[in-house]
Amino acid sequence: MASTPTEHTGFVRALSRLDATALVVGSMIGSGIFIVSADIVRQVQSPGLFLLVWGLSGIITLLGALTFTELAGMFPRAGGQYVYLREGVSPLVGYLYGWTFFLVIQTGTIAAVAVAFARFTAVFWPALSPDVLVGVRVELPSGPIEVGLSWQRLLALASILVLTWINVRGVKTAALIQTSLTAIKTASLAALIVLGATIGRNADAVAANFGAGFWSAGGIPFDLWPAIGAAMVGSLFAMDAWNNVGFAAGEMRDPTRDLGFSMVSGVLCVVLLYLLANVAYLLVLPVEAIAEAPQDRVGTAALQAMFGEPGLYLMALAIMISTFGCNNGMILAGARVYYAMAEDRLFFRGAAKLHPRFRTPARALWFQALWASVLCLSGTYSQLLDYVIIAALLFYLLSAIGLFLLRRRRPEAERPNLSPGYPWLPAAYLLLTALVVANLLVQKPQYTWPGLMIVALGVPVYFAWRRYEQTN
Repeated sequence: MASTPTEHTGFVRALSRLDATALVVGSMIGSGIFIVSADIVRQVQSPGLFLLVWGLSGIITLLGALTFTELAGMFPRAGGQYVYLREGVSPLVGYLYGWTFFLVIQTGTIAAVAVAFARFTAVFWPALSPDVLVGVRVELPSGPIEVGLSWQRLLALASILVLTWINVRGVKTAALIQTSLTAIKTASLAALIVLGATIGRNADAVAANFGAGFWSAGGIPFDLWPAIGAAMVGSLFAMDAWNNVGFAAGEMRDPTRDLGFSMVSGVLCVVLLYLLANVAYLLVLPVEAIAEAPQDRVGTAALQAMFGEPGLYLMALAIMISTFGCNNGMILAGARVYYAMAEDRLFFRGAAKLHPRFRTPARALWFQALWASVLCLSGTYSQLLDYVIIAALLFYLLSAIGLFLLRRRRPEAERPNLSPGYPWLPAAYLLLTALVVANLLVQKPQYTWPGLMIVALGVPVYFAWRRYEQTN
């Protein structure tokens, strides 16, 4: 099929079903699967509960993708979840999502993933130091941060700018890079799983992890469930960004047919890979070694256990590819939200303009790159990530509510893809997500309440922006 501008928006419909699925998988697989397992083990302290955390997170994520298939079919245009919330709940809620998405969720993740790319590049070039060369130390309630320039941050900035430039040059080029890198890093993760189950299999680790110590003493007592819910922060974050493909629906060849399929199939693929990767960790390393992995780099510890020093370099290379591909997908998708907001006159008007030659939201891409770069230099990207998951879960929850509201408000609306198992599966997703949100508000208030404050700050901005647009 030829790639031509769409009739109404001017976007180029260049993304195939394979490209869309690669965007889901590539955006989900970053550095999280190689790192967050250490903290999860420290919180739950047994292999069985560790795998339970990942399994529950996978179920919730898959239920979310199934729930979104109907919304994606109803609104197959640029903006994705922003549009779902605007149409399903209210324009204010849609704006609050876009506000938080730009301020923290997408740009904070882009900054953190870019720094992770630079950090693992430093394995090959130790001169890429994290030490701030020019800057100041700022004390925050969550801990001190170093604001300024370091060699690692400079490389992170360069990676953001290069990927933004590539995405400005056209969605076909960005999609080709995304599909290629996704294939490489999916194969790398699959290789880790196979190696862990074969040559890396450690008899002592297997006996310790899958023997009598698999479950904590007494099984899973009721009072342990809040800790399990709190431990899901890392695994849910590692599985996030599956919804990004919806942002680029305006550039898919057949979004009505392919959008829901790519979401569900991409999530299924990643959830399966993640579960098997964590089983591989347990086959290679005793649970204590996972919890105590240097700088939480469990993937690196597993490869080093198999191959010694060369394993460090193999895993560093795999994570470099993984994070670079992850950010390509995040950068591609994120700008489409700001484009949709600008079309609603709720973002800088220039963000609604497409590049005259490449038909990409060039200004929205550069706005995103600028703010992500500021977050890189501010040193706040790691703190912001602590706030991301509560905000992301809140808007997933509201999107599910929007599905039920749309069924009631617009019963005659065209629904090419009905949500499977409606109303039970969407209700299960709604309930499980609400339980996780409520649990995090109690268990991790130092992270969740600041995240909600960031969302709430968007309320006065929304009304001020609307007032300004109405008078100008």
